[in-house]
Amino acid sequence: MSRSADPGLSRPPVTADDLELAVRLAVTTLREAPPTAWEGKAGSLEWDCWETVEHLSDDLFAYAAQLGPTPPPSGGEVPFLWWSRRPGGPANVIHANREAGPAGLLQVLEASGALLVAMVRTTPPQTRAHHVFGVSDTEGFAAMGIVETLVHTHDLAQGLDLPWTPPEDLCSRVLDRLFPDAPPSTGEAWRTLLWATGRADLPGRPRPTTWRWDGTPRP
Repeated sequence: MSRSADPGLSRPPVTADDLELAVRLAVTTLREAPPTAWEGKAGSLEWDCWETVEHLSDDLFAYAAQLGPTPPPSGGEVPFLWWSRRPGGPANVIHANREAGPAGLLQVLEASGALLVAMVRTTPPQTRAHHVFGVSDTEGFAAMGIVETLVHTHDLAQGLDLPWTPPEDLCSRVLDRLFPDAPPSTGEAWRTLLWATGRADLPGRPRPTTWRWDGTPRP
């Protein structure tokens, strides 16, 4: 069930609909990339664009999987086997068949996103599951999936030379949920989110060299 209208919340909630929107916008943007561009680096990452989409797909899949068991694991990750296709590449469960080309790669991303959307919609909000940054709830996993989607699409857009600016209200909600100590966004929530994830500067504030979110449940 999606937490779309909880009168007890002191802030706008992050919902499954928000996650669905983030994935849809990302896939729509990435479909504009030329077929030959996927081997270039994704922004400041050490991975190429193809690997970065696999990593993002894997994040979304892994968050969905954490919510799946009964009860969900509270002390570790569901023990899938993660492996890298090359030294220095991302260690994933999810790898796309390269013979399917970029269209197949984006299908993998879309499918992984849909799995997390479905789990957030159908898992009771009081459910808790392990994440390395702290045990979280369904709203937290939705927000984590959105941040992964927004910032990795930013990395990809840099590598693929595509425009990418997600909705301010979406960025604002995930900032409130996962980065409560971030500076007030004052109409620049997207830039603040990039700053909070080490990808942009803010006036008077050095860019973080290390960062993490706080996924623990909160009112």
